[in-house]
Amino acid sequence: MASADICPPGPYFPEEIKGWHGYIEWEDYPEKRAEAARILGLHHDQFAHPPEFQLEPLPKTNPVLEGVRWKQYHAALGETLKHIPKESWDTVMKEKAADMNHVLDFPYNGEPPKARLIEHVITPNELHFVRNHGGIPRIDEDAYFFDVGRLVNNPKRITLKDLKNEDIFPRQSNIVTIQCSGTRRIEQIALYPGDGDELINAPWAEGAIGTAKWTGVSLKKVIKYCGGLKPEAQHLEFVGADTYFKKGQVSNYSVSVPWRKVKLNEVLLAWEMNDKPLPRIHGFPLRVVAFGFIGARSCKWLTKINALAEPSMGVVQRKEYLYYNHQIGKHNTLYSSGFSIQDMPVSSAIMAPIDKDVIVHDGKITVKGWAYSGGGRWPQRVEVSPDGGSNWYEVPWQQISKKYYHAWRLWTIEVPCDAEGWLGFVCRCWDNSLNTQPTFVRSAWNWDLHVTSSCHRIYVYSVNRTKPQTAKRLKQLTEKGISLVPITLPLEFNLEDDDTYLDAVRAQGGRDPEE
Repeated sequence: MASADICPPGPYFPEEIKGWHGYIEWEDYPEKRAEAARILGLHHDQFAHPPEFQLEPLPKTNPVLEGVRWKQYHAALGETLKHIPKESWDTVMKEKAADMNHVLDFPYNGEPPKARLIEHVITPNELHFVRNHGGIPRIDEDAYFFDVGRLVNNPKRITLKDLKNEDIFPRQSNIVTIQCSGTRRIEQIALYPGDGDELINAPWAEGAIGTAKWTGVSLKKVIKYCGGLKPEAQHLEFVGADTYFKKGQVSNYSVSVPWRKVKLNEVLLAWEMNDKPLPRIHGFPLRVVAFGFIGARSCKWLTKINALAEPSMGVVQRKEYLYYNHQIGKHNTLYSSGFSIQDMPVSSAIMAPIDKDVIVHDGKITVKGWAYSGGGRWPQRVEVSPDGGSNWYEVPWQQISKKYYHAWRLWTIEVPCDAEGWLGFVCRCWDNSLNTQPTFVRSAWNWDLHVTSSCHRIYVYSVNRTKPQTAKRLKQLTEKGISLVPITLPLEFNLEDDDTYLDAVRAQGGRDPEE
């Protein structure tokens, strides 16, 4: 059913502030939220069902998934939100690279092609992955402000002009990697499917990670400007301008981080990304960057900062991004039975070659990838195995990128490889605290399919042309103008003539033993 088919007439919920297109304030108006829930309830039976993308093959489309029901939710609430999905997609087309892999059309989730991601230590803005939870608001910089309140001593409203005034707020820039907890989720899905919400558990590959130079002001300085916190304040909540839907309820996106994280100057309010104004799709005019934490804590389109005694009771903080044990699933899940994901664990991925590649080589295979560890730890050693994990080769220090406290390292290695046929290549990372990755996906599996931190595995077909018979066959293929790939396509010529066959078999003692 098209979203327009369920759109009631008229704007039920007008925009909150002039110059803030697409922003509706939900948190301050319980009666407005109740009315939205009522409207959603009226159309419940008309909304699309979640698509099946785990027990069935992923569509080979781009976007992979459309997010039909999310578009319908927006349409059901009237004119203010009806056009947000289309406007958001227009922003994707304007700000992201043409070859992005669109994991979800709306709310937009997208990652760059594998090879493109590892071309740059600092990810270009147009290639940086995007994980949005709602539509993309359009907020004019001159109209923008955010409020700091609740358990602060002096609540304040701060404009972007105020924040950029270096006489008030010292500016800082940091190289920081942001990683979605869904990175490499397709590995869990392939073996052990879990919760099938296409927004919460989108089928990400290895590209839901990116590194940028972020410029702005430390949140610690902003709290100081507001007179500090009251004694009972232990957490800082961030509220975004995007509208979020969860089980028939509506809210603004809201998450929180502990005050101890802020005190370390590890939470930045950023208005620049790689020395350019923050792209709209990444949170313009202002976003949060929480160093080393799960990407979900880096709230975009920031509207409020609330000092709280306990973590945010917002839906995203309380009911999502939870890590469950192996025994938890659809049969017994409770929000309280999982713990909240904050620091990202050590992880790595092979980005070249890719799974099922056919590699023609001279005894060495070049392997490239990324490695990362959150929480202020850094990748110290990366190792690659060409035989499923029995023998490991360390990436030379000369072939791994610079260390940063809060960023990934890119690496490349030539791995000795004598064997031919299908081989299992595996990579793993050790961080500076000697943490490393679980060996198998099963060890990392959890019902919500978060944090696939296990050793990354791919399977490639090795063709070693230093082997005489292999070199001979490759020469045959070249002379006949026949491609080696796809490797599964049968050859249409005789592999050897009768005389050659008989000579070889007789030299081996024949096919059958003597009586």
